[in-house]
Amino acid sequence: MSFNSENHPGVHSEVPNATRGFVLNHTMLRVKDPAVSLDFYTRVMGMSALRKLDFPEMKFSLYFLARIDENDEVPEEEGKRTAWTFSQTGILELTHNWGTENDPDFKYHDGNQQPQGFGHICFSVPDLAAAVRWFDENQVPYVKRPEQGKMKDVAFIKDPDGYWIEIVQPSLLHKLGT
Repeated sequence: MSFNSENHPGVHSEVPNATRGFVLNHTMLRVKDPAVSLDFYTRVMGMSALRKLDFPEMKFSLYFLARIDENDEVPEEEGKRTAWTFSQTGILELTHNWGTENDPDFKYHDGNQQPQGFGHICFSVPDLAAAVRWFDENQVPYVKRPEQGKMKDVAFIKDPDGYWIEIVQPSLLHKLGT
């Protein structure tokens, strides 16, 4: 039998048939200035912009980003690409409420100040030391470097809106939490 789930209070060991095929598609972050955030996520984090959807009547835009590689068959036609985007895993949706970029005092709550709520997103990288050098070259602010604190080999950086991004190299995490 293959692994299904760890057993903890509240965990159901049987996956309900009604949920078969469910996919965690995306997480959403609100951003003050889409040009600044898109630069960070595409240039620094290497993501691709899959789709932009505008909602003029509600004055906001959605930008869907993902890490894609040469093996991904992303449709060119917008409608098909939209449907494809919503069938993937690991998508980042940036939501821009129009006008926030023009307010110098505007700032979103990052979830890590009081009252705490949302914490972070995470990127796995093949080489943590190389990623740290890349972030340093691009003057990315850190919450925590890999050598700091009690959790070694885990870094936290900040995006332009102050959201935390955990950076991990999976091969270094065998003893994490033990």
